[in-house]
Amino acid sequence: MAITGRCYCGACTYEVTGDIQWQAQCLCRECQYISGGGPNFFMLVNETDYAITKGTPSQFTRSDIENPRTRDFCPTCGTHLNTRIKERGAVVVKVGTLDDPSVYDGPQMAIYACDRQPFHALAEGMPVADKRP
Repeated sequence: MAITGRCYCGACTYEVTGDIQWQAQCLCRECQYISGGGPNFFMLVNETDYAITKGTPSQFTRSDIENPRTRDFCPTCGTHLNTRIKERGAVVVKVGTLDDPSVYDGPQMAIYACDRQPFHALAEGMPVADKRP
C-alpha cells in the first residue's frame, strides 16, 4: 500500500512505497522554526521508497552549521514536505503533509528534548531523548 501526500496548494505531491522505519516527534530548535513553534511529527522512510510524483520542490540546505540537512519545500505555497538525510539514505516525511494522516500511529519517541519549550506537550509515558537515540 502506497502512502501519498502533498503540499497545501497541491502543486507538489509525493508517494512512499516502502515500510515506515520510525515514527517520532522532534523538539529540536530547527524543527520549531519549520513548524511555527511546535514539535515536528514525522515518519522516517528509506530514500529509495520516497518519490515526488508531481511538481519540483525547492530545496534549502544551511551552509553555516555542521551536518546540515536538505529540506524540500513547495515553491508555490511554501509547505515543508520533507527533510533528506543523505548519509543515512533516509527521508523524514512531515505528517502534516499526508493525504491520510491516520496512517501515522503517533510518535514512538520524542527526540531533541534538550530544545523543548515549556508549551510542548508530550504524551504520558513516551520515551524521551535529549538528542537522537
